[in-house]
Amino acid sequence: MEQNKIEQKLGGQGATPFAQTYFHGTKADLKVGGLIEVGFNSNYGQRKNAKYIFLSATLDAAIWGAELAYGDGQERIYLVEPTGEIEDDPDLTDKKFPGNPSKSYRSTEPFRVVGEVTVWKGHSTEQVKAMKDALERLKEQGVNSLND
Repeated sequence: MEQNKIEQKLGGQGATPFAQTYFHGTKADLKVGGLIEVGFNSNYGQRKNAKYIFLSATLDAAIWGAELAYGDGQERIYLVEPTGEIEDDPDLTDKKFPGNPSKSYRSTEPFRVVGEVTVWKGHSTEQVKAMKDALERLKEQGVNSLND
């Protein structure tokens, strides 16, 4: 009975703690409640029609996602929840690195935007330039994403 009173105070929405916090870094301007879905041009690489969408359980990986995303928009970090199955991102797991140190995942199922992280500190200009240069070198060497 007491739980019912609490839920009523919360507008019928009982306490819903995060089972796992996931982040998505981008330059897209998204709305809370909206979905991030496959089928749009990728923010990275050859900008092909994206087969997968990506999320991370670490803020640092999401910050890299925002900083490396294509375009001139504002870098943004969203809190997201997957609506279906997720799997390790093979670009950042055993195929290239031991384990999954960045806790980066991919899915073909949408993610729901549940919030935005508005205060975060990005990497230094030098770090971002070094990462972009390294990605460009890989591209020149013909080393492509395993997600294509």
